[in-house]
Amino acid sequence: MPETIVPHRPIRAKLIFNPIAGRPEDSPQQLAEIINEMQNQLILPEVFMVRPDSQIQDVVRNAIKDGIRLVVVAGGDGTIDSVASVIVGSSATLGIIPTGTRNNVAFNLGIPNPIAQAVALLREGRRLKIDVGNLSNGLVNRTFLEAAALGLLSDLYPAADDIQHGDLGQIGKFLSTLVSSTPSQLHVVIDEREQFEMSAYMVLIANMPYVGPRFQPAPDMSFTDSRLDVFVFSDMSKLDLITYAMQSAGGAAEDLRIKHYRVKRLTILSDPQMPVLADGMLLDPGPVTVTIRPRSLSVMAAPAEPGLDQQPVIPPVIEDV
Repeated sequence: MPETIVPHRPIRAKLIFNPIAGRPEDSPQQLAEIINEMQNQLILPEVFMVRPDSQIQDVVRNAIKDGIRLVVVAGGDGTIDSVASVIVGSSATLGIIPTGTRNNVAFNLGIPNPIAQAVALLREGRRLKIDVGNLSNGLVNRTFLEAAALGLLSDLYPAADDIQHGDLGQIGKFLSTLVSSTPSQLHVVIDEREQFEMSAYMVLIANMPYVGPRFQPAPDMSFTDSRLDVFVFSDMSKLDLITYAMQSAGGAAEDLRIKHYRVKRLTILSDPQMPVLADGMLLDPGPVTVTIRPRSLSVMAAPAEPGLDQQPVIPPVIEDV
């Protein structure tokens, strides 16, 4: 007997569309294609267009209060971070249509760039519960999906980001920051048990396997293991760091001077105080405490591939219309 195909029931979704992500001149065509593909999948979008003064988090909170269980972001990593910070711990699920410049979060989740394929995953993909990092720095409390950093990487990020967006005038600033940087003395406490002191130019705290420009700091990293991967770049000169970065461009590069820890909680005090970065957002220098929020964010991801993360599929309990 032929297999009976059960048609999808319509579902409501909140679509957060950022028209200045990626190539702004492409945004009208992108929005039209996204809405068309969502309608083909019987997903009924309520569209919110992001503006510079938009209170995106309030929009998402109101949508969840109104009973919407699927919040879809069409934009870059910054827009995704803003939306995800509200969805964490809620009954809603995050969907992603990557239209930004880097699309690191989508890459980690296996979400393709073509709009039709990304929209199809909202129906055909896996609904996963993934870990989220949380960084406390003074009065600031911020979640992050991809990574946080202290030190040289945080100093270089603003100029590097401008260069990636085509502002080659920032190359001079990038080089002068690199030349003038100095290492800090660190006091590190891991899981409130182990303590140590060391000197380092930077610390990387990763939640996802790939950070930045498809850089994989170590193999076997996961966003479902209830741990953060912490890398302390100790006893390395700036030339060593540049060499390491170049070697890592093609994949994971190993250096025994880089200390790797898997932690649930981490506290770092630095002297002089290191600048702090969390998913591209610069924060004030100072002591930081970072914790893991295990499997606290529901996301739609690509189906599992052989040999990759084989987390079980969670039934898509997204509320039907």
